[in-house]
Amino acid sequence: MDMRELKGLEIAARSKIEFDGGAWLVPSQSGKGKYRVLLSAEGDSCNCEDFALTLKPCKHVHATRIVRERDHGGKSPKIDTGIVPKRPTYRQVWPAYNKAQAVEKNRLQELLFDLCQGIEEPNRGGKPGHKPHTLRDSIFAMAFKVYSTFSSRRFNCDIADAHALGYLSRPVPGMKVPAFFGNADLTPILHKLITLSSLPLKTVETVFAPDSTGFSTSRFVRWYDEKYGVTRSGKDWVKAHAICGVKTNIVTAVTIEGRDAGDSPQFKPLVETTAAAGFTVKEVPADKAYLSHENLELVESLGGIPFVPFKSNSQPNEPESLWGKMYHYFSFRRDEFLVHYHQRSNAESTFSMVKAKFLDSVRSKTDVAMKNEVLCKFICHNICCLIQAQHELGIESIFWPVKDESPDDAPAVLPMIRPAN
Repeated sequence: MDMRELKGLEIAARSKIEFDGGAWLVPSQSGKGKYRVLLSAEGDSCNCEDFALTLKPCKHVHATRIVRERDHGGKSPKIDTGIVPKRPTYRQVWPAYNKAQAVEKNRLQELLFDLCQGIEEPNRGGKPGHKPHTLRDSIFAMAFKVYSTFSSRRFNCDIADAHALGYLSRPVPGMKVPAFFGNADLTPILHKLITLSSLPLKTVETVFAPDSTGFSTSRFVRWYDEKYGVTRSGKDWVKAHAICGVKTNIVTAVTIEGRDAGDSPQFKPLVETTAAAGFTVKEVPADKAYLSHENLELVESLGGIPFVPFKSNSQPNEPESLWGKMYHYFSFRRDEFLVHYHQRSNAESTFSMVKAKFLDSVRSKTDVAMKNEVLCKFICHNICCLIQAQHELGIESIFWPVKDESPDDAPAVLPMIRPAN
């Protein structure tokens, strides 16, 4: 028995499967709609994504076969119910994991402080009056608050301790931090810090998976569901598009364009930012939402191979083109193709890590503040990945390598991140 057969048994036992119009209707386990399953001598089929991708019996086909045999005298392949399958597990280096978790909070402050040192402060012009907090202090406080997951009041003790340790140039009240999130000038800096915080792992990561996810907000919206023809309502969300390495789950780039922004247009900026940062892009596995001629050709131009499954209505077109070659690779060597493609599941694992540790929602109320809060989540995630990599792989996190000194012994210069004009 494999996992699809086990889930098929569960569906057959708990769900009502009906025969209508020459096809079997199998309820979705998520509760959204039904799938049409055809059982015939020529071959069984289902209109679900799993069957379209693998062309092998899915859980809906197994459930239909069982119901047909049980209730209608049909025949079903024998299933060995004596061996219950187990989900695959992956070995964890527990000694390194335990050490990383034990020092994570202290180490995160050190690395976050170091990361913020590359931010160039704007010229205030010596204006009289209240001196605003520096950009470095603002971003440190924002990211550290997101890491703590505390409210502004409860975070006050942590931010005071950070100042006592020298990570802030002057005290920052906990109730002041939410105001920092609303500064639109910090958004491009946060984007750059995400990429910069991933660079220590550029010798490790060569396969990158893009995907998107949503973080819920306190606002409510209504929309019309085109698929099911009903009007729905629920919490608004911030949709983040990210690309991550499949080995360490480090995030190299993030874009946030709106809750209804499509996935495919974000493919190019994500991949180009990753390559421009110095990463070697060998493979890019992505789901079919990213399928386009331009996206495939972009990966090839960077020296990589795109593993994006084709849709049911896709055509080979020109056989000698990249599109035609990948189409035939997907059609005739599907098992080999899927081995590479399934690396994209690490993108979903990355989002699960971010949401489990830094919450799947945002506290901010304005659009700019919500975007900046989500970006801070990914900065914290990257630093946590670096801390883990330090203990498991022995990689040092150096964000600001000093340039070689000139022959006249001029002082070394650190690269800086400048705020938006």
